[in-house]
Amino acid sequence: MAYAARLRAPGWYRALLGMVIAFGFAFGLDVAIRALYGWHPLVKTDAMVTIQLITVPFGFLIGLGAFDYWFRWAAGAPTIPEDHSGHGARSWRDYFRVNTDHKVIGLQYICTTFFFFVCGGLMAMLMRAELAAPGMQFVSPNTFNGLFSVHASLMIFLFIIPVFAGIANYVLPLMIGAPDMAFPRLNALSFWLLPIAGVMMLASFFAPGGSFATGWTAYAPLSTDTPLGQTFFSVAVQFAGASSVATALNFLVTIITMRAPGMTFWRMPLLVWANFTTSLLVVIATPFIAGSQFFLILDRALHFNFFNVNNGGDILMYQHVFWFYSHPAVYIMMLPGFGIISEVISTHARKPVFGYRMMAFSLMAIVVLGFTVWAHHMFVSGMFPWLRVPMMITTMLIAVPTGIKIFSWLATLWRGVIHLTTPMLFALGFITMFTLGGISGIMLAVIPFDIHVSDTYFVVAHIHYVLFGGSVFTIFAGIYHWFPKMTGRMYDEGLGRLHFWLSFIFFNLTFGPMHLVGIDGMPRRVADYAHQYAAWNAIVSVSAFIFGMTFFIFLYNIVTSWRHGPVAVANPWRAHTLEWQVSSPPPVFNFDEVPTVVGGPYEYGVPGAVHGVFKERVPATTAAGGGGAPPPVNTE
Repeated sequence: MAYAARLRAPGWYRALLGMVIAFGFAFGLDVAIRALYGWHPLVKTDAMVTIQLITVPFGFLIGLGAFDYWFRWAAGAPTIPEDHSGHGARSWRDYFRVNTDHKVIGLQYICTTFFFFVCGGLMAMLMRAELAAPGMQFVSPNTFNGLFSVHASLMIFLFIIPVFAGIANYVLPLMIGAPDMAFPRLNALSFWLLPIAGVMMLASFFAPGGSFATGWTAYAPLSTDTPLGQTFFSVAVQFAGASSVATALNFLVTIITMRAPGMTFWRMPLLVWANFTTSLLVVIATPFIAGSQFFLILDRALHFNFFNVNNGGDILMYQHVFWFYSHPAVYIMMLPGFGIISEVISTHARKPVFGYRMMAFSLMAIVVLGFTVWAHHMFVSGMFPWLRVPMMITTMLIAVPTGIKIFSWLATLWRGVIHLTTPMLFALGFITMFTLGGISGIMLAVIPFDIHVSDTYFVVAHIHYVLFGGSVFTIFAGIYHWFPKMTGRMYDEGLGRLHFWLSFIFFNLTFGPMHLVGIDGMPRRVADYAHQYAAWNAIVSVSAFIFGMTFFIFLYNIVTSWRHGPVAVANPWRAHTLEWQVSSPPPVFNFDEVPTVVGGPYEYGVPGAVHGVFKERVPATTAAGGGGAPPPVNTE
């Protein structure tokens, strides 16, 4: 009876049962369709696996309970009264089930994405071991292709983009004075779509013919003819993309409708602005990559001809559709980091953010300009030559709003009371690395130079300066900054600083020389190279191994501090934003009283200035919606 009850109740037992049922359903569906059309053999591996990749994840989600509420609603069944039992975490087991608390979901995101970060990092170490010397050392060329393809895909789709969603999930409702996200159940579903995508990408190594090996771009027509592992990538991107879009819609609705009384748009912290603009980008751009991979699945599984030139297909169309998402995706991976850095610098320099409104306007400008630069990735693709010049100009223009942000952070630091804490060190490291990455980005916008270094290690250096020295440094800054709030414990400052300095030094020794070998013509995405590049590659590989090991300092610090670190007070940084005005960690529903926002979030040094005050709960009709006229200032 106990087992029967476990199989009926949402959870891992029912999830396993759901996967078995979905597997059987897909098997029967494939055999039935092939028999109906008279195709032989009745069981074909490619067709079977393609169907399984779609049905089995849904069996898992249904079994886990991600759809229970909506199924009951669709069936007209009586709604189960909300007893809030699915809200908050009372033990570690609560992090392994469908949970509707935004703080639990935020930690689920962060821990899961760091798991895939480690997986991607180990693949990078394998690649650098192979490239430490000329010749083939450990892996075959095809395995090397799979390693860099899965590495890049995990880092982009399963780490950088979703870890920002995790940090925002935890922090954003607290920052705007909301008890939770607007759609808690959709929020839970958004998270559980993510590990499915990651497991699918990793599982591609076990597919017949090996993992997908066409890079994270999956360019057609190469990707239409490669082995079955490529289908794992295309389907996984659909799950990761659905997760991103659902999360973005949730952020937009939450920010627009659930701000605390008095919190106008111009009183929102810049992290909220950053996630608002990022969500706009995600909602508009992500369907394009979903479309590109959907076309690819149709070409591979049903022999459509979207990218088959012999039957009227258009190869360049794939690149246009893909990059129309994938260049804005660079800003999806950057804008939340801009918000984090604004919070960290202002708090740890004890200064108001210089040019707050200009910072918000520049975020919106990046959203608009981000859609006008996609074709600079295609200067050597054979597209219309006349399209190159306008794309070069718009690519250079987008440096303007980005430059505004850098100058604003520097102006904020000017004459600030700078506390060189670990979050601040990572913020300063980010400004340095991102500026260097931005300069090489401007160089890549120039048509002749781009043609010269296209598909060389110069591009590898550029993207890592932007996405690791940029995005990942902001992620570390954010994790250290909000660690006391998330765990109720303080991290070890000495280990944090050691983590930063080793990361900063060996990051530059790893990726800096890539600029030089790239300009000299060393191609990327190859497992072997000419002997003339041997010395630089040996330096890069040794530096990369040390750089990779620095992560374990971070991991040790976080794990041990979470268990044994000193107890954190509510506001250890003396910050002004609302999340620091509640206990560490916060109460289950965030606020015992509805906060009222009475000023800007960064008024450091302004006598008597506060961002929000806590008063008696006000009627719901005035609490919802936010953005109205602020109530009188509480002078207590």
